[in-house]
Amino acid sequence: MTSCDEATGQAWAALGGARGDAERVGYRGAGELEGALPVRELARATVGVCALAAAELGAVRAGGGMRDVGPVVVDEGAVATAFVSERHLRVEGRAPVSFAPLSGFWRAADGWVRTHANYPHHEAALVRALGVPGTPEAVREALAGLGAVEAQELVYAEGGLAVAVAEAYGEPQPLVETVRGPGRGRPLGPAALPAAGVRVLDLTRVIAGPVATRTLGVLGADVLRIDSPGLPEAADAYADTGFGKRSALLDLAGAEGRAVLEGLLDEADVVVSGYRPGALERFGLGAGELLERWPGLVVAQLCAWGWRGPWAGRRGFDSLVQAGYGIAAACGEDGRPGVLPAQALDHGTGYLVAAGVLRGLAGGGGCVLRYSLAGTASWLVRDVPGGGAGVPGYTAEPWLREVGDSGYGALRYAGSPFGEWGRGPSRWGADRAVWLRR
Repeated sequence: MTSCDEATGQAWAALGGARGDAERVGYRGAGELEGALPVRELARATVGVCALAAAELGAVRAGGGMRDVGPVVVDEGAVATAFVSERHLRVEGRAPVSFAPLSGFWRAADGWVRTHANYPHHEAALVRALGVPGTPEAVREALAGLGAVEAQELVYAEGGLAVAVAEAYGEPQPLVETVRGPGRGRPLGPAALPAAGVRVLDLTRVIAGPVATRTLGVLGADVLRIDSPGLPEAADAYADTGFGKRSALLDLAGAEGRAVLEGLLDEADVVVSGYRPGALERFGLGAGELLERWPGLVVAQLCAWGWRGPWAGRRGFDSLVQAGYGIAAACGEDGRPGVLPAQALDHGTGYLVAAGVLRGLAGGGGCVLRYSLAGTASWLVRDVPGGGAGVPGYTAEPWLREVGDSGYGALRYAGSPFGEWGRGPSRWGADRAVWLRR
């Protein structure tokens, strides 16, 4: 077993912990996430601090604190498998669709562009912006005649997603920002699992936020995801990240949906949101508004590009941030951009969000935590130290699980580094918008 590394200490300090406490974390086994950047080190550090935060919360609930936390051991095989969970998923024996035909790298007149068109409304916006039929050949031809930044702005103006591949790393971003409020959450007594009985309102989509909330679910929380009925989630994405939670639909534009949501907030302990800055304020769900009305909440917010600057309000996904932050260029070969060995910005940020929530609960609630994929990217390219070659002998099989009773039928999936969920996900949007009994 290896002891705590530098990246674990960095992440724990960013979460507000005493750096020396991170020495309780050790790693064992083999992991394999090798590439041009230290993804393996990032991955195990984010899972490691989440494990330490869970142990701390358990100790606090038992009447103690960090001094009562013993060694925390994380298996690198579990980490490596969980960080590519979407690749290991099988739905009734079928491999999921990770990227649609119009999502990917395209050569522009003066460089490269990365598009994301997995959702139908983003695909429609892309082809509308380019004025072409929705075929790869037509998109390739149109983008080849445009400058990379020109294409980026043209597509964004239509509500689509395209980013020029940057050659240099983006501006530094904080890994975590924490703001303490005056409120306190309800007391949490001893429990078998660190987050048992904690009610988490999940307002996230795709990977980073859902990874955070499925992690809180495996640690015992009652996680309820809320989505708009007009913005469907991709079935394969939810089959992977829907473990450990329930899913309901509410129209927040209507009085009835708002009343139900406010009733849920009256009894919630945590809100995790994954929409771009400003998107939830129109519903009165900004962090400041939430803490003003429910001062004991732990509010965790995550976005793509950071919370300040000209790109703060833009939509984004892991693949786009890799492109726009200079990571795709750093991972490229023979003049073509490349990718990290995992969607590590998503998964790493997800575990950091879960860790921050657990620490917020241990501290009594009443705080706002802010994360971004760009912040995790900044940490990866500037501060995470490389660890050399991976430990040989990794195989995913010990960490793969099967379940037959999910809302999507029989699933093969990557297990959590923190234990078992016990059952498969329900179907997206199929549950009632109510809390379970404590």
